[in-house]
Amino acid sequence: MSPAEAPRGGSQRDLLAELAGLSSRLQEAERYLGIEALRARRDELEPEVSRPDLWDDPERARALSTELGRIGDDIALIEDLGRRLSDAEVLYELMAEASDAAETREAEAELLLALDDLGSRLGSLELRSLFAGEHDERDAIAELHAGTGGTDAQDWCEMLLRMYLRWAERRGFAVEVDETTEGQEAGLLSATFMVKGRFAYGLLSAERGVHRLVRMSPFDAQHRRQTSFASLNVIPFIEDAAGEVAIDEKELRIDTYRSSGAGGQHVNKTDSAVRITHLPSGIVVSCQNERSQHQNKARALQILAAKLADAARAEHQAEIASLSGPKVDVAWGNQIRSYVLAPFQLVKDLRTQVETGNVEAVLDGAIDELIEAELRRRRESENTS
Repeated sequence: MSPAEAPRGGSQRDLLAELAGLSSRLQEAERYLGIEALRARRDELEPEVSRPDLWDDPERARALSTELGRIGDDIALIEDLGRRLSDAEVLYELMAEASDAAETREAEAELLLALDDLGSRLGSLELRSLFAGEHDERDAIAELHAGTGGTDAQDWCEMLLRMYLRWAERRGFAVEVDETTEGQEAGLLSATFMVKGRFAYGLLSAERGVHRLVRMSPFDAQHRRQTSFASLNVIPFIEDAAGEVAIDEKELRIDTYRSSGAGGQHVNKTDSAVRITHLPSGIVVSCQNERSQHQNKARALQILAAKLADAARAEHQAEIASLSGPKVDVAWGNQIRSYVLAPFQLVKDLRTQVETGNVEAVLDGAIDELIEAELRRRRESENTS
């Protein structure tokens, strides 16, 4: 239907233009997802996954099953969006063919809802185009550390842990808190947690850095304003990092201690918590929330392997960067975001300039807008560099 044939309804929106725009966005999504390549890969994987001897090699079986599942999800998502777009186009035709104003309004109301829903779904999908890193699809290992600010910083560290746990819950991710170290008076000195879900690392990598809190201190007798800091570091979790790093048990110091905090009846009764120190690098990892010392050691070794792999990648990238000369990072050493609770309420990301006055919602896990803005800024920076 040409624009001249567009039906007249009560809406001021250009519905035909919206349909065309959504169609274009869907085609672009098919391009960056590589839908035809995904279908070809699905056809290759299905016979492999159906083989009776598949689980003779459990590691390979899990990898193939996971890959096929993700490919199937992507194809199903694109096909569902295509059906929804077709349904919206049918609704538009019904508007054109309506015999009276009441029918036109009814069809238009359904179409507006369909367009808004389709736009929202495409918006979520378009976030995928911002993930180009090798490990963006993986689970994430995150570490929080209290910085300058004494007890307030330790309390801030615990507040951030809650924020990220609530964020993960909102997105449907699974979370495991592997270790927490309590502060001297309140809060946490540090926390290590794992977020499990597709693109968990890609999303959380946008949160890596120093976070600053400004508020009237509840720990100050005079209730003065206090600035405190806490940092977040994030690395991808590689379930079997043996292919990237080799860990020599002779280079490890393994200490056991009694777990503390929540975790079930086993906590505080046995020395089940494990702390592993990798002597050559000085990297220390701890795990206390599994049910046995053996399980805590196995998880700690997984985290250590992921950290060593990440350190090796960072060293390699630094070597490459040194060949092209030093680069100045103007944000180095500074907070990435400020959370101000007094004298006014404001959360502002200093990298993207995105800000909101709804601090309570942010601290309750509503950080997707902040994350997405940083991912877009990062992509634009890469495209212009």
